[in-house]
Amino acid sequence: MADDITIIGAGITGISIGLELARRGQKVRVLDRKGVAGETSAGNAGAFAFQEIEPLAKPGIMKQAPKWLLDPLGPLSVPPAYALQIAPWMLRLWRASWRDRYEGSMKAQAQLMHVAKAAFERQVAHIKGEDLIQRKGQMALYEGEKAYLSTLPAWELKKQHGFDAIHLTSPEAIAEYQPGLHPRFTHGAFTPNWFNTVDPKLWTETVAQALRDAGGDIKITDVHSITPAESCMRVQTSDSQIETQKLIIAAGAWSHHLARRLGDKIPLETERGYNTTLPPGAFDLRTHLTFSQHGFVVSMINGGVRVGGAVELGGLKLPPNFKRADILLKKARDFLPGLNTEGGKQWMGYRPSLPDTLPVIGRSPQDARVVYAFGHGHLGLTQSAGTAELVADLALGATPELALDPFAPTRF
Repeated sequence: MADDITIIGAGITGISIGLELARRGQKVRVLDRKGVAGETSAGNAGAFAFQEIEPLAKPGIMKQAPKWLLDPLGPLSVPPAYALQIAPWMLRLWRASWRDRYEGSMKAQAQLMHVAKAAFERQVAHIKGEDLIQRKGQMALYEGEKAYLSTLPAWELKKQHGFDAIHLTSPEAIAEYQPGLHPRFTHGAFTPNWFNTVDPKLWTETVAQALRDAGGDIKITDVHSITPAESCMRVQTSDSQIETQKLIIAAGAWSHHLARRLGDKIPLETERGYNTTLPPGAFDLRTHLTFSQHGFVVSMINGGVRVGGAVELGGLKLPPNFKRADILLKKARDFLPGLNTEGGKQWMGYRPSLPDTLPVIGRSPQDARVVYAFGHGHLGLTQSAGTAELVADLALGATPELALDPFAPTRF
């Protein structure tokens, strides 16, 4: 007999979970206040970055904290107006950066990435979505040998976890993969098993259509309250009360507010990311580019170019600071001398992030009928299909492929 399962959140994670449950014969509804890809899933860089296993919380990261406050337009910043509010989260970030936890987080992330990559290929086949995937790799770029050498320990750890790269040690070697770069970039690392979608919004909409085709229902409505009852979970929305056997919370940067209504306090914060999307013809981009020292990427979107990234730990309420997008675009023009920066469209999104860079995937300790699936940070698109399979196993009482202790909501 099919379970009645409600998912809160119609971003790529929630929609992917819905499709996986519907594929397994369950009755699925998805609720979202803005609809499919109404938030961060619409405007991210479009990357399936399976080798990105290194946590934000790296050893020594807190030495950089004063710079974050002093440089509001830097690659990682904390607006002064938000500094006091985020202080407890920053303390958890500092603890997560200790060597004992850093290496454990990287190991757990690597294991999740292997599950996610296999699940991604199954999802591509299931929705017949290969035409929406660009298998053109990614190149991380460094200015000078010193900067490059400092990254080799991290690349070695990635290699130990099964993620290798082709190392490039001259501008000429780099130009074989991507011509037109400024010669200041002397070293690089090319990862061939990095994929991008042509458009993350279109990708999410395609997965959503597959969910509808499988019998799933997607409804635009706001969730006001969640109340456990003896025989069901009651979800009060803008226009109705829904009774559901099981509930999955996958609402991205808003998820911790919903969890708190059930009594679970999860230290989720928001990395605000900015980008500018340039029209087709802006640059002959041949692979995804990562400017590691500057905290931004350049990716291929619908034949055009998306320039974005950086981390602004500023919560959900502060107004956007689009000067950050302007700075990134100016840097991109300097780094790609032939880039045409006219006609761009700016955007800001909210990445849901936890101090150890790992998502929450697990049952609520308050009520086993509730499963959490949020906090993926920069990796929501990358890990969406893998998270969907793991959550479907949890919701249906099966044993997940991956041990989920590192991702438990109780770990904090």
